[in-house]
Amino acid sequence: MTSASAGFALAAGDRTSWSGIYFASPTDAGLSAREVAIDTVVGSAPAWLLEEESDRSTWAIHVHGLGSTRAGTLRGVRVASDLGYTSLVITYRNDGEGPKAGPGRSSLGFTEVEDAEAAVHYAIQHGAHRIILFGWSMGATIALQLVDRARYNGIIVGVVLESPVLDWVTVIKANCVRSGLPAASGILAIPWLALPLLSRMTGLPTAIPLRDLDWVARAAELAVPTLIIHGTQDDSAPTQVSQTLRDLRPDLVEFEAFTAGHTLSWNSDPERWQSTVTAWLLAHVNADAS
Repeated sequence: MTSASAGFALAAGDRTSWSGIYFASPTDAGLSAREVAIDTVVGSAPAWLLEEESDRSTWAIHVHGLGSTRAGTLRGVRVASDLGYTSLVITYRNDGEGPKAGPGRSSLGFTEVEDAEAAVHYAIQHGAHRIILFGWSMGATIALQLVDRARYNGIIVGVVLESPVLDWVTVIKANCVRSGLPAASGILAIPWLALPLLSRMTGLPTAIPLRDLDWVARAAELAVPTLIIHGTQDDSAPTQVSQTLRDLRPDLVEFEAFTAGHTLSWNSDPERWQSTVTAWLLAHVNADAS
């Protein structure tokens, strides 16, 4: 499924790539939103705020992935709105919409989480008592770091992850294979990300502690109900990692497989995606509130 932006047209010879983004704006998704600004340590980050009258105390914060935009998360925002949650659709540093920080490079979610945390503070200051995080791809890396922070115990009550990046080393290897390289060549990139001296040479804002972002290795530390939706044809963030996390923590993690590529589960079957997430939220989040 695709959605064309107004005025968009292809001509012979144009180079294109597939994107899962379906709605260009909240209006395009049939949603009413207003633009707000989240104050972060690196500047003001724009966000869409979708306020619902039925439940102003439960908020959903939607976090997009690397190389995507906040518009990509609108596929999931409609679920939250239908359940009466207030939604905050955020941007973060160096994503093309949020503030630029340092050399403009991504740190694979490690520093971007500070901007998502500012969004959590915004939600709490504006009446949120309970927060559900929706994380898409690298947005899952960001979401799980927030869950790991003890100060949000009892506030972040559920996590919905689409095509999550749960282990960057595995993802780097998978993307080497996508590019026609041996998977083992990805190991050569790890020191350039994780070691301070080498990471500075590559222009990264900081060394990235990849082991701290490995949620299979840290499975025992998961603390809130988590729904993972993942496409079996994902050659960027392997589905097997999500299945392993589910197998390690069946008490907290549920897993639903779609016949889809990376972040394309909704696109492959919107009705099933919506019903799956809705049923899970009703069972694991709404039920706990009653």
